Amino acid sequence: MARRDLTGAVDFDYLEEFAAGDIQVIEEVLALFREQAAIWSAMLDPGFDGWRDAVHTIKGSARGVGAFALGEACAQAESLGAAHLDAVRDALNAALADVAAYAHEQALQSLKSPRD
Repeated sequence: MARRDLTGAVDFDYLEEFAAGDIQVIEEVLALFREQAAIWSAMLDPGFDGWRDAVHTIKGSARGVGAFALGEACAQAESLGAAHLDAVRDALNAALADVAAYAHEQALQSLKSPRD
């Protein structure tokens, strides 16, 4: 995966601007997003009583990292109900794929950077 694999599910320009270009902050935020996504995914089940809380939490986090389509899918599920959880899962998976591609690209760039 590399930057060419980005689908647009995450607006990394937004995230980079929000973090003032500090790659360490960006990496930390994205790592937290990935870790939490593992927890949230299990809660995106209409049979789970707390699915609305999970969707609300994902919505805020998604918007914070620039995954605006995921945030919108969450808002739809919150207002229209559990029938929209598949769209949340799909958008979450797309955002995670973009995060992985971005992280891979950052790792490649760090290998190309001159060493101090």
